[in-house]
Amino acid sequence: MNARPAANTPTRGACAAGAIASLAALVALSLAWELWLAPLRPGAWALALKALPLACALPGVAKRNVYTLQWASMLVLLYFAEGIVRGMTDAGLSARLAWLETLFSLAFFVCALAYVAPFKRAARLHARATRR
Repeated sequence: MNARPAANTPTRGACAAGAIASLAALVALSLAWELWLAPLRPGAWALALKALPLACALPGVAKRNVYTLQWASMLVLLYFAEGIVRGMTDAGLSARLAWLETLFSLAFFVCALAYVAPFKRAARLHARATRR
């Protein structure tokens, strides 16, 4: 039994495209936010390094690597949490950027899980079939 799901479907293609777009947007937002738009302290650039783990995931997500999509979907939950916290505690532009971070991280999470789900289902079926 084959552990790979059926060939690319339009839905899976849209999920992969949504994942890469939202991840790239999250990297760009993180850099712009902490370097130019509304840094925590003027001249402080160290918080912009938070974009580095996301940038490391970009090549694997672009190649539709299931393993990368899995760990990146867990990583992005940290950015989701930061967006919620800073959205509720910051004011002005920083709060709006935080809610945008929340939106991008949620979009990536949903797209990544939707893309990975058929692979997980196929692997589970394959494991059951080989156990018998």
